[in-house]
Amino acid sequence: MKFDLDEEQLAIRDTVRQFTAQELTPHAEDWDEQNYFPREVFHKMAGLGLMGMTTPEELGGAQVSRLSAAIAYEELAKGDMATAVGLSVHNMVTGSIAHFGTEEQRRRWVPRLAAGELLGAFSLSEAEAGSDAASLQCRAERMGDHYLLNGTKMWVTNGGEADVYMVMVRTATGKRAGGISCFVIEKDTPGFSFGKLERKMGLHSSPTRELIFEQCAVPASQRLGEEGQGYKIALASLAGGRINIGAIAVGVSQAAFETARDYARERVQFGQPIATFQGIQFMLADMAMKIEAARLLVYEAAYRLDSGQNASMYASMAKCFATDSAMEITTNAVQILGGAGYVRDYPVERYMRDVKVAQIFEGTNQIQRIVIARSILGDMR
Repeated sequence: MKFDLDEEQLAIRDTVRQFTAQELTPHAEDWDEQNYFPREVFHKMAGLGLMGMTTPEELGGAQVSRLSAAIAYEELAKGDMATAVGLSVHNMVTGSIAHFGTEEQRRRWVPRLAAGELLGAFSLSEAEAGSDAASLQCRAERMGDHYLLNGTKMWVTNGGEADVYMVMVRTATGKRAGGISCFVIEKDTPGFSFGKLERKMGLHSSPTRELIFEQCAVPASQRLGEEGQGYKIALASLAGGRINIGAIAVGVSQAAFETARDYARERVQFGQPIATFQGIQFMLADMAMKIEAARLLVYEAAYRLDSGQNASMYASMAKCFATDSAMEITTNAVQILGGAGYVRDYPVERYMRDVKVAQIFEGTNQIQRIVIARSILGDMR
């Protein structure tokens, strides 16, 4: 594996970096304060091909590599993690329909998703089915040419704002994962509504809502894949999603590190910049090392996925290490700034609040360790 970015990757990095500096960084604090979802920014990202990054060109996508996508997510997250997360979820939906959908489904939704006309959301978790996602209970009963959905889904990123929802529901009892099917459901479908906007620690400009289905009739033609394939489709989506979250965590870490480094050079105590003190130097050195290690793990996982290899373990490693490191790095950035880091005059407190959830979604880091251990040892159950 070579470590130098090629011309296309450098162009993507520079383009997204400039976009972030102009469209995200100057506004992220206000969006966070106001719980504002910047839908207009998603339209602008579509103009750069970001709304269909890994989608085939014949369906209107940019079809870049997973590595190129990771580079883009890192740059976006330096400006606003909430926007990067919303984009990642959207691309999971766009890519899944493009990969698993029928020709009719692909033509119906994918070009409009890639063009930013539609926004996507992904829904697997429920109130009683988080890490044990195979135990979900939201149900769909076949009624001729349609299904009737009843139940609720939880923690849905882009919830209420998205136009198209990729939802995992139970179509057979007693089969756990084998009884789960996937449906593509549009926002205005009768019987489909939303719960309250969740009040979260961070990612305030990324809406999270419950999905509610009450005798919601969904045409059988909107089932993605065959009955019982929903869990498989979800897991296939999560491998790429975990790489995206790892890249996003690297971007937040880099932003926190740069803020702390610059502050340490300027902040004077005891007659000299605090960057001259070994305690601060060691903190910054550890932060820099972990950022580089996390970035390389993300690149390795993306490279393996691009190469058609089984990247599950590497995706879990990248997600787990990058997000654990990001939590430590952002916390230390707050510490280096001291009192200034605890108030909203500097962005490090937002970085810390935002990145905490990266240890939880796309599979908790405890689940990632289980995936890694089983890859090393085999299933010991």
